[in-house]
Amino acid sequence: QVRLAESGGGLVSTGGSLRLTCAASFGNVYVRAMGWFRQRPGEERELVGAIGWSGGSTFYADTAKGRFTISRDNGGDTMYLQMNSLQPEDTAVYYCAARTGPTKWDYWGHGTHVTVSS
Repeated sequence: QVRLAESGGGLVSTGGSLRLTCAASFGNVYVRAMGWFRQRPGEERELVGAIGWSGGSTFYADTAKGRFTISRDNGGDTMYLQMNSLQPEDTAVYYCAARTGPTKWDYWGHGTHVTVSS
């Protein structure tokens, strides 16, 4: 049983930074990758970025490149999303997710709210 719990959201001013944490418990499930998604008000959920869980390779959506960094703790089951230079359009609910296969995201957290004030 995979459990994911996000934390670290909150209210920040434009240009500020936040660090989100995803605490994961994988049980006996082999996880190939972890990802951060977000859902902005009135929009569909979108991928922010992802990290290969064994090799550590990362992928970022264009909206995240240069501002956001995904990392994980070595040997542990925690993933982070460092967000810098935040803009009002980054306001969203941020979710972490885990993938056991090549494409489908199988497990989701409940999300954490990020609000960027102008």
